[in-house]
Amino acid sequence: MTKAPQHLAVVAEDKISDDELVDLRGPAVEVCGLTSAFGDNVIHQNLDLTAKHGEVLGVVGGSGAGKSVLLNTIIGLRVPQAGVVRVFGQNIEHASRRRWTAIERRWGVLFQQGALFSNLTVRENVAAPMFEHTGINRKDVYELADLKIALVGLPPNAGVLKPAELSGGMRKRAGLARALALDPELLFLDEPTAGLDPIGAAAFDELIKDLSDSLDLTVFMITHDLDTLYEITDRVAVIADKKVVATAPVRELEHADHPWIREYFLGPRGRAASKVSSQA
Repeated sequence: MTKAPQHLAVVAEDKISDDELVDLRGPAVEVCGLTSAFGDNVIHQNLDLTAKHGEVLGVVGGSGAGKSVLLNTIIGLRVPQAGVVRVFGQNIEHASRRRWTAIERRWGVLFQQGALFSNLTVRENVAAPMFEHTGINRKDVYELADLKIALVGLPPNAGVLKPAELSGGMRKRAGLARALALDPELLFLDEPTAGLDPIGAAAFDELIKDLSDSLDLTVFMITHDLDTLYEITDRVAVIADKKVVATAPVRELEHADHPWIREYFLGPRGRAASKVSSQA
């Protein structure tokens, strides 16, 4: 699990209620005026983005557009040069340790490579967030871990395996099971179908869509997979020119004037994905 940024308060405080934490009237994620830079290299400048409660939001952009930088900023792994990031209506820069922990418990993250602990079994990996954030006894934690493993479509024997013993698709599902360990309302996915064959990628897309619908998840998903964008997103945010230049349903983006958007969605692969989606 991620740790609170150094700029956050570290004073332990009592638990706060769900009603106090979650602002259901506003967006699940709101980024306003974000500037990100590495030295003189400016990645984002005055970037605005929102993810609405209950939607699957895809985030796309060219190589070097800063998609992963944006994700890492939202979840507190890096501090921006300027701008405000709110999650569940809370400004994460000014969140106390108590409030940060409460926010963190309400999201799950699947990193591109899974980020599983190599020395732990799948079951132990999935159980880790529950041991860190809850006071549930060990027996119940492992029973819940087994339920999460089944939820993502892994066979029962997968729980005793180490990550190195899994296929790429199974590692993705194991990472997803861990991301869902605390029953989050918000799920961050970084290139979830990268490295999967077309059949495995389609199955993973279907799994994400089913989980989003059945668990009422908000999904913030970085991806370059056009099939994924057409099949499961409600809206797509496009990062170009150091900011979000458009946010709309994918079919609307086909008619956008921005040159990068036109090249991306109306190129050969984009046309093929659009055709397959329209025939489904």
